[in-house]
Amino acid sequence: MGPVLAMGLLLAGCVVPEQPLGTQTAAPERSDQVLADQAIRNFVDAVNAVGPVAEAYCRQRTRGASCDFQIVVDDRKDQPANAFQTLDRRGNPVLGFTLALIADARNVDELAFVMGHEAAHHILGHIPQTEQSAITGALLGGILAAAGGGSPEAIEAAQKAGATVGARRFSKGFELEADALGTEITERAGFSAIRGAQFFTRIPDPGDRFLGSHPPNRSRIETVRKVVANLPR
Repeated sequence: MGPVLAMGLLLAGCVVPEQPLGTQTAAPERSDQVLADQAIRNFVDAVNAVGPVAEAYCRQRTRGASCDFQIVVDDRKDQPANAFQTLDRRGNPVLGFTLALIADARNVDELAFVMGHEAAHHILGHIPQTEQSAITGALLGGILAAAGGGSPEAIEAAQKAGATVGARRFSKGFELEADALGTEITERAGFSAIRGAQFFTRIPDPGDRFLGSHPPNRSRIETVRKVVANLPR
């Protein structure tokens, strides 16, 4: 696993929630240095434990994919609490966390669960699947607009709309899949996924909206509970 890095800009192609994890505000100022130090220790503990497990799952479940996870921290203090998974230019998986998310996590289990969830997106190949679905949607939208005699501007708008629909077509399912595999990774790393998934009780509930990017929070918590109940003891 690569080192923990600080970064100034998020990489492109992120898999991020419709509503960022945690609060929508910048990282809170910690007057108590003990709490700040504990947040840092929790993050480092999660990286050290979850990273090797995620890489082992990646090697077991993928063929030809890079399993050299890079953990990065977006050190811009004005960024809201958020986590993402993306790929660098060489195709290596990147897991990113803002300072606000690290500070907002109530315990190491929450950080471990988020880390496992983001790693699962890479292991399950969600970025290339989303990109392909977006390309297909753009092509279909453009073809339909052109067949209807649309102007170049109308065709371009239809392509953009089709790409959005295509990208979101499977997003809810992808999130639940990542929750399920992320639960396994979290538990295998020695943390409590049920405790970690409690952050779902503190973020805005997206509900069950048509073409929403994320499923209802209750569905995500239930997914975690079912996976934990079925794990071998």
